[in-house]
Amino acid sequence: MSLKKINTILAAAFILFILWFGTEYILSPETTAPGYGLPSWPPGDGDGFLIIKGIRDVVLALVLGVLLVTGHRRALGWVLLVEALAAYGDMTNVLAHHGSVATALGVHCLTATLMVVNGLLIMRETRNVAAAPETPAPQPA
Repeated sequence: MSLKKINTILAAAFILFILWFGTEYILSPETTAPGYGLPSWPPGDGDGFLIIKGIRDVVLALVLGVLLVTGHRRALGWVLLVEALAAYGDMTNVLAHHGSVATALGVHCLTATLMVVNGLLIMRETRNVAAAPETPAPQPA
């Protein structure tokens, strides 16, 4: 299996995972939220804040999906690297608020690290394409 196919499968898996997770936060925030890893939730109606996280995740997935579908692979690699910061931020948030270390590392950190690996692999795959100079078309005499 070629590196391009592996990268495409990994990127598609991330897109579907992030899209599914974000949609769960939008449709059912109160049941999805405990899996985030924080030790407790504030009292009262916090669903609006949880839905914000869901919308963020859906938008992150859609950006990756557009780049994958339109074939902008080098940009896809860069965006995977940048979007991994959101998952590292989630990990940091869980750890800073004395949440589940297992969830922080096993879900957020692992996801972010796999996104970085996938982004770097796509950057490697597209390295020669980006570095190749364009050859001018032959001019009629």
